[in-house]
Amino acid sequence: MACSVLFDDIKACSPVLIDILVGIPSLPSTIFLTLTLSCIPIQSASRATKMSASTSHSGKFSLVTAPCRICFRAAKWLPVLFIVTVVVWSYYAYVIQLNILTVESIIEKCLCLVVYHVLLFLFLWAYWQTVFTDIGTVPKQFRLPPSELDRYESAETEEVRKDVLERFIQRHNLPVYNRTMTGDIRYCERCVQVKPDRCHHCSVCGVCVLKLDHHCPWVNNCVAFTNYKFFVLFLGYALVYCLFIAATTLQYFIKFWKNELHVPGKFHILFVFFVSIMFAISLVSLFGYHVFLVFKNRSTLESFRAPIFRVNHTWLQDKDGFSLGAFNNFVEVFGEDRRLWFLPLPTSVGDGVSFPVRSQPSSPPASPTTTTPVQSYGSTHTSLGDGVTYPQRCVDEDTDDLLNPRQRWPEDDDTEMSFTAYTNTHTQALEEVVVQPNHTNPV
Repeated sequence: MACSVLFDDIKACSPVLIDILVGIPSLPSTIFLTLTLSCIPIQSASRATKMSASTSHSGKFSLVTAPCRICFRAAKWLPVLFIVTVVVWSYYAYVIQLNILTVESIIEKCLCLVVYHVLLFLFLWAYWQTVFTDIGTVPKQFRLPPSELDRYESAETEEVRKDVLERFIQRHNLPVYNRTMTGDIRYCERCVQVKPDRCHHCSVCGVCVLKLDHHCPWVNNCVAFTNYKFFVLFLGYALVYCLFIAATTLQYFIKFWKNELHVPGKFHILFVFFVSIMFAISLVSLFGYHVFLVFKNRSTLESFRAPIFRVNHTWLQDKDGFSLGAFNNFVEVFGEDRRLWFLPLPTSVGDGVSFPVRSQPSSPPASPTTTTPVQSYGSTHTSLGDGVTYPQRCVDEDTDDLLNPRQRWPEDDDTEMSFTAYTNTHTQALEEVVVQPNHTNPV
């Protein structure tokens, strides 16, 4: 309905917008009543009347909501603009005021400029990749078709809804193993689709994001599967960039303190020293935390709300459910090619939809009355050789095709996209690991 759309647009804006609209003399007050009533279920005749009444004023509202949306989108770029401004100023203070106008030694000047520009290039490259890398989309096969969506929305009980989702993922062989706290399929009401493992809905971007870590306002983008490597490198290079500036300007800060620095740009040198120290202090904790997450194979969301796995007919939380060992976890994010580990290039292993997981000891099949499918787990006796062993996921024979080297999904244009990226080559790098018989998985 046209009225509902307009009303939703107004609700999406600040309440101050409504106060502004009230103060417009040319705006009839009946339009607000029309917009309010459009959200109440009424007869189709009166609904058509409201639509015709609001059509004449839709142009006025579009003129108001469009600038509001533009301002909101522009405001989200302010943190990025702030970082760019600080970097530009630091370049002027360090290159012009310090190295060109203050440093007297030619060798020191050349060495500092070369190292500085290398770090600046890597830092800006990683930042660019983090900001402008597309967060990806969930494959269309996870979206409920209209027929099943009608069944799901018209279901009178939760049990019927659970059954619709269970039959949907079994019919399409979707590799979905995580559940909610109650053992239900993870389903997004807004996107009308089943959530793949480690996928979450971002309220800022308004879409479901593959392996969502968090939405970062400093990059105006979600930090997720497609750009998580870039984000970690951005933090690392930003930290090194700040430490290098602080280390090379320290001697000139001491001269300033002793009143021995007599150059026109001494305050630029002083401020760039303090700014680099402050940013370094804030970055060291954030970078260290994400390095910890990389080696644990967790996201920020998973560290606060652990994913839920099936353990002996019970759905239990396990923060280390996706951990394959420190080295394999690192390879999953940074890729198998060691030459590209520290370059902001897309080398992460996988497709962002399915992930190898630590499994649990084998359990008997579920009873016929169970509403959620019970996966049967097995194990092989392979370890990393470091005294720490982990389990490997195995599934029932009726879903064994999920473990084929490559699964392909048909798109609407009759083209196909590759789905599972853990090929035989990846399997050699990510070693299969299991637990000992007396090992219990931490919850």
